[in-house]
Amino acid sequence: MTGVALAEELLLLAYDDETGKATMPRISLDLGMAAAVLIELALAGRIAYAEGSLAVTDPAPTGEPVADEVLARIAADTPHTPSSWVQRLRHGLRDRILGDLCRQGVVRDVDETELGFIHVHRYPVADASVEADIRRRLAEALTSGELPDERTAALATLVAVLRMEPALGLTGDDARDARRRLEEITGGAGFSGNVSLDDSVVRPSVGLVVAALGQAVDAALGKRA
Repeated sequence: MTGVALAEELLLLAYDDETGKATMPRISLDLGMAAAVLIELALAGRIAYAEGSLAVTDPAPTGEPVADEVLARIAADTPHTPSSWVQRLRHGLRDRILGDLCRQGVVRDVDETELGFIHVHRYPVADASVEADIRRRLAEALTSGELPDERTAALATLVAVLRMEPALGLTGDDARDARRRLEEITGGAGFSGNVSLDDSVVRPSVGLVVAALGQAVDAALGKRA
């Protein structure tokens, strides 16, 4: 695996560049982290969805420490549903991934003390070019009218499932238009059951994992307002 991982892309979108604070509920972000790491493994051809569970198809390490730890954990465990895995994995992933982004020089760890003894960490951006590329890819996906590549389609699906339109700087009619387009991408890629995976731009093995994890996260977050 090379470049920025899917979970890192989500974090960069979810944290305010200047304040370094998350712009969405922690439970949503933590579930998103778990789903993103699992989808990353599917994109790398390491796991698949079959008979209601996620299973390892190739135990070879990807070279990305967080993903490889999750891969080893899945390989060593009994089969579990996508819903079970996102709940099992969501604790602690965000801090690990933020640490990786700090080491890469993408964000800074600002450790502050409130009320004299409470440590609060903020993560303002240090290298804006990484997030700028992510936002450019999403903007193209939202405006081009064409289906993006499978990685960008998977990211767009997570953005939709996690209800992250405000993190894109969109409100009102713009947010509603973005949601419709995100749902079009999700459906067109075969992630929502509206299009046969045989007709999708993504590999069926990836499509099944993304669809299952999207449903798991959506169910965990409950009904939309």
